[in-house]
Amino acid sequence: MSTSLSDGPGAMPHDWNAERFDALYRDSADPWALEGSWYEQRKRALVLASLPQPRYRFAFEPGCAQGLLTLELAARCDRLLAGDCSLQALDAARQRLRGQPHVRFAQTVLPEQWPAGCFDLLVFSEVLYYLAPAALDVLIDRVLALPAGPLTLLACHWRHPIEGCTLGGTQVHERLRAALPWTHACAVHDADFVLDAWTRGSGASLAAQEGRL
Repeated sequence: MSTSLSDGPGAMPHDWNAERFDALYRDSADPWALEGSWYEQRKRALVLASLPQPRYRFAFEPGCAQGLLTLELAARCDRLLAGDCSLQALDAARQRLRGQPHVRFAQTVLPEQWPAGCFDLLVFSEVLYYLAPAALDVLIDRVLALPAGPLTLLACHWRHPIEGCTLGGTQVHERLRAALPWTHACAVHDADFVLDAWTRGSGASLAAQEGRL
């Protein structure tokens, strides 16, 4: 079942709004050529391998697109909320994850439409460069204001220029690194994307957590 959250003003630059994303999905069921791509498959594997915990209680994945990463995250989460500004994308993701009642879907336009919930995992994959710089700052403030407790934030973004986006993936991650006061648990610098994971409430060393040190 899909949920629609209350609207907020000015979340995205004019060139990248819900109507434009819906138009992309009307033109193609796979506008970013995610299906059957070894590049995308490898990147999803690196995202999953970079999550420091084997399982999470409640995750939020905005910008879920047609749900390829969502499907793999669902196996690591007790509950998962997948969001996207495009209703077309949400319909495709919902079909992909049919029969998985622990996954919910919501139309979300960041940063204003932030869902309620005590999340312990946030996954921002190929979504934050669509925000204007001021909107990204608002989003970071929302993240920093989340209730205390263990939390993992993973971000993964394309490093090359994107039409209509003020920030590229590298600039997005520079802002995140400067703003997040948490443990930097993992970093991957690929030729095409940058991936970072932070944890709040736990150290970076899994070996230490398992008593191996």
